[in-house]
Amino acid sequence: MTVHFIGAGPGAADLLTLRAASLMSAAEVCLFAGTYVTPEVLAHCRDGAELIDTQHLDLDQIIGHLTDAHARGLDVARLCSGDPSLYSALAEQTRRLDEAAVPWDVTPGVPSYAAAAAILGRELTAPELSQTVILTRGQARSTAMPDTEALPLLARSHATLVLHLAITRIRQVVAELLPEYGPDAPVAVVANASAATELVIRGTLIDIAAQVEAAGLRQAAVIIVGNTLGPRHFADSHLYAPRPR
Repeated sequence: MTVHFIGAGPGAADLLTLRAASLMSAAEVCLFAGTYVTPEVLAHCRDGAELIDTQHLDLDQIIGHLTDAHARGLDVARLCSGDPSLYSALAEQTRRLDEAAVPWDVTPGVPSYAAAAAILGRELTAPELSQTVILTRGQARSTAMPDTEALPLLARSHATLVLHLAITRIRQVVAELLPEYGPDAPVAVVANASAATELVIRGTLIDIAAQVEAAGLRQAAVIIVGNTLGPRHFADSHLYAPRPR
């Protein structure tokens, strides 16, 4: 049988893809991180499915559940918050499944940064202002960042920055970005995008940290920094420019 890695989206149950909902409704076992996956999303699981919350399990324990289900001839829905291509531990899990000869596939989902941009009503790129989006994360007790991906180095691009897993380090993030982006750089923080507990905080690098701390945010939030969030002073795209007749 197959382990289906499924992007569970940012929180709203109706942001699941049709394929994701179909796979979830058919799988006999579902593994999910209770910290991020909402009960509404889990409602797509079939009646009687074996539900396993992985938020307190280590990698060996998770792989144990996946291989056990395979040995019992059961399909598994392995839910990943957002999209499996970002910070989902997909690589570590599939490497071990390959070693155990367990088949698997991947179904994409709506990533949290895309949901956040939709809530803000903003495109993260704008003509002649920013044509690059950098997706990165914070680092505290987690795996070390490569030296070449240190935030001050990435900031030199002046691209639109999207930071995951960094909300508890908001003051350090601000300190590392200020020299390049300046105090007036627009910032938006979106927590629990599309879920019932969604929260949006807008500000600049000079005031965002105090707002985040006042809101008590600790997880499930993305930080977006860049001029595309500011006043809409940018050129029209050449893509839709009138063509000479």
